[in-house]
Amino acid sequence: MKKDILKHKLVPDHIILSKTEAGKVVKQLNIHQEQLPKIKSDDPVVKEIGAKSGDILKITRKSHTAGKFVTYRLVL
Repeated sequence: MKKDILKHKLVPDHIILSKTEAGKVVKQLNIHQEQLPKIKSDDPVVKEIGAKSGDILKITRKSHTAGKFVTYRLVL
């Protein structure tokens, strides 16, 4: 039986942004897409959600101080 790594309590939520959403994020942050932190395409979560090189992921972590922390990663 294969375990679902996305349901593990230490794995934050990962969402693939649409091209439109990705464009808005890059514009809002006033950066180029290549300036985002990177995540490799062979990362287990990236493979599980089907993200491809060039996709931007929205990663939402639970935080004791902020409640919720959102970050973005560029898939390599």
